[in-house]
Amino acid sequence: MRNLLIILMAITLLTSCQSTSENANNTNLNNIKTMEKLAKQEIESLLMTYKKTLNTSDAEKATSLYTKNGIFMPSNAPSAIGTKKIKDAYDFVFSQIELNIEFHIEEITVEDTFAYAVTSSKGTTLIHANGETIPEENRELFIFEKQNNTWKIARYMFNKVK
Repeated sequence: MRNLLIILMAITLLTSCQSTSENANNTNLNNIKTMEKLAKQEIESLLMTYKKTLNTSDAEKATSLYTKNGIFMPSNAPSAIGTKKIKDAYDFVFSQIELNIEFHIEEITVEDTFAYAVTSSKGTTLIHANGETIPEENRELFIFEKQNNTWKIARYMFNKVK
């Protein structure tokens, strides 16, 4: 009888340890999912701020959304690397055109302190040189990096759809 009691106590102890381990694993998984959801919301907000900078031709604000070593890779133009070159590129773009676009976020994937987003945009472009307004449609790829608890654009590339 004593041996049976010892076996039952051992089984009970092992079962309670396993249950505690499963609870800890579930808590960790829930924390990771919550953090990922929060990161995606922060990135979505960053993308909406970026859209606003494009629609208001705000080169200063657009530049501030990039990391210090960020890279802007516009379609049919050389890459702009670093804060000064990015600012110069946006100043030039906004001196030539005025955008009125909407962003559609197709995917955001987060992995630790890096993330990427695939988006598309559609709207119109006013060409300053001739006053003509033309359709604008692009596909975009953003790479983000979290620095000092803030998501920033590390790389941005787009190409024209039509």
